[in-house]
Amino acid sequence: MTDAAHRLLWTIVALLLVAGGTTALVVSFGALPGGDPDAALLGSGLLDAWRLAAPWNTLAAAVAGVLTALAGQRLLDRELRRPGRALCGMLSHPGRHPGRTRLAAEVLVDALERDLTGDPRVRRARVVLTGAPPRPDVWIRVDLAADARTDGVREHVDAAVRRFATTAGCEPAHLDVTARIDPGRP
Repeated sequence: MTDAAHRLLWTIVALLLVAGGTTALVVSFGALPGGDPDAALLGSGLLDAWRLAAPWNTLAAAVAGVLTALAGQRLLDRELRRPGRALCGMLSHPGRHPGRTRLAAEVLVDALERDLTGDPRVRRARVVLTGAPPRPDVWIRVDLAADARTDGVREHVDAAVRRFATTAGCEPAHLDVTARIDPGRP
């Protein structure tokens, strides 16, 4: 999931929570036309149905709470962990002639990091390969010098990724690049 998708997901969750809270607040103040601030929020019919389902209503609420907690835990787990499982081992490509070409994933990662840090504007680079070998996902983080122009760095990263794709013989299925200004140097 890209950074934009994460932002969209959390924006939707936040808007739903704000809308629910605002609705409950407006109803509790009696600001809705025909609303009574002393009346139950759920209405008498729903409260009667809740009371009729006597021992099972508590169980249903507990199950709904556990499912909601598990869904929230899974969402947080996916948001807080590193991108995917790192690709390790060998990338294997069938050749035109009988035989296969095998490349160690760590060697490709090191080569791409060296290529990215070859530009003096890039202080550090971190690369993670994930996904299937023929079309891996490439996650790149570059720490830039404080005076680096982003358009020049973008061209440098694009060229490095093109060289990587040509060398590895595989086009990235997904490319995620994060650029940060290195705070360590003025």
